[in-house]
Amino acid sequence: MQNENIKVFTSAFEQEVYEGLTAYPKYLSSKYFYDEVGDKLFQDIMAMPEYYLTDCEFNILETHKAEISRLFAQNGNPFSLFELGAGDGKKTKILLQYLVDNNIPFDYRPIDISQNALDQLEVSIKQEIPQVTINTLQGTYFETLRDIGKSNGRRKVILFLGSNMGNLLHPQAVEFLRNMRDAIEEDDLIFMGLDQKKNPQTILDAYNDETGITEAFNKNVLTRINKELGGNFDVDNFLHWEVYDPETGTAKSFLVAKKSQTVHIESLALEVRLKRWETIHTEISQKYDDEVVEWLAQQADLKIVTSFSDDQESYKNYVLKK
Repeated sequence: MQNENIKVFTSAFEQEVYEGLTAYPKYLSSKYFYDEVGDKLFQDIMAMPEYYLTDCEFNILETHKAEISRLFAQNGNPFSLFELGAGDGKKTKILLQYLVDNNIPFDYRPIDISQNALDQLEVSIKQEIPQVTINTLQGTYFETLRDIGKSNGRRKVILFLGSNMGNLLHPQAVEFLRNMRDAIEEDDLIFMGLDQKKNPQTILDAYNDETGITEAFNKNVLTRINKELGGNFDVDNFLHWEVYDPETGTAKSFLVAKKSQTVHIESLALEVRLKRWETIHTEISQKYDDEVVEWLAQQADLKIVTSFSDDQESYKNYVLKK
């Protein structure tokens, strides 16, 4: 006999919102911060003086672009440069321009969950560096890793900049790295940015700026539920709250209900009841040191080839291979 209460969802967004808001404690995935509004807010975050990650990685790529490009090029044969979570590609353009200027043969395959971000990136690449062959791919990391593994036979270099892996707890990160390992061959490389442990106040300031940009970015997931799923969240009823544990290196973001409330989500036929000061967990941002990265690589059967750091060692880009 079939269970008549089985919920049928029309999208991953619907399913994950339903699962997250009916769980205890409640949660929503940070990947749903991103739409046209969220993309712009994240660009604003990257321009904030408190958000040190962007400047650190710019510094690394600008300082070491020649050495990094030599690693990517290896024997001079053409390679495919995949980028997970490409966003606006501002940092990547440093490497793309250097590769073009030095006649290193490659094609660029940016991947992002946001089609809007990919469309804007493709336009900007064609305007700024028209010599680059670009093929965009929309999807989540796990979906697109399968496609990377079936690419065109060229050597692969996978970029994962901006400490995006920091959104995964260690068990998920190991699974993710194993999937990356399965998508590459022996001569392929992974180039991954990971934020380093540092003064806890510096980390808190980066995720809770006084101007409220990060707050608006986190609350955009509620705005998307209202707009796309027929929700009636009042975003002003929620407090954006950031915590950081220097022992584990885990920063967490929450939306905290400032009063008791009931929210209706039309497309899910769901009523969500929140008590005063109840939380919705929206994001983690993991921080690392060399020992933790070495352990993660070993668990995934990868090895660290080398790493590049900014002047203050606040941030590192690691190069890994099978």
